[in-house]
Amino acid sequence: MNIAIIGVSGAIGSALLEHYLANGKTTEIFAFSRTPIEHPDERVNAVSLDLTDQKSIEKAAARIFSQSLDLVIAATGMLHDKSEGQLQPEKTLKQLSAENMAEVFAVNTIGPALLLKYFLPLLKRDSKSVFVALSARVGSISDNRLGGWYSYRASKAALNMLIKTAAIEYNRLNKQAVIAGLHPGTVDSGLSKPFQARVQEGKLFSPKKSAAHLVSVLENLKQKDSGKCFAWDGQEIPA
Repeated sequence: MNIAIIGVSGAIGSALLEHYLANGKTTEIFAFSRTPIEHPDERVNAVSLDLTDQKSIEKAAARIFSQSLDLVIAATGMLHDKSEGQLQPEKTLKQLSAENMAEVFAVNTIGPALLLKYFLPLLKRDSKSVFVALSARVGSISDNRLGGWYSYRASKAALNMLIKTAAIEYNRLNKQAVIAGLHPGTVDSGLSKPFQARVQEGKLFSPKKSAAHLVSVLENLKQKDSGKCFAWDGQEIPA
């Protein structure tokens, strides 16, 4: 099994990398991150990829033979600025910033759209192949009951639309491909750290546990599931 994981330097991406390395069926993993990781396993092919740079994404994808991947996982996302704290989820329209909103969309929407452009042609066509991107339940328009978090919600809703649209197109080009969004739940990581106090008991997952949940869901995806978004427990998230 040949796999590409984008975002291996993050908590979930790193956990997914280790999960698949523990799988004896894994032949090679293309491990993408802005700064290439160092890993002792010879099956790991570490490659630089900047999600906010189209040329970088195109160049990274060119490292892979066409129609050779069984699985692509985009384990990327931005909710706030962990280092400087200038970018936070908005509680009100008064907090909207064009600059911050553009930054969130660059990572959560435009970057994954470009991954779809350059990595979908790399999926195998003679057997089931899967492209999944980390989405979020708060990207559901019909399930929005609390409001707030304008940029993050909108960027993930847009991502879900991109996934649906790409699934329609690629159903004509590759009948074996499944394209879906996955909601990992609340994971104990830098992304969720400022908001963990409000998480229900038992619903804050370690990266390792989250990775196991996600793998279980994506392994059970069928062609009819292409274009949809699923939570960590396998439940479909409404649009």
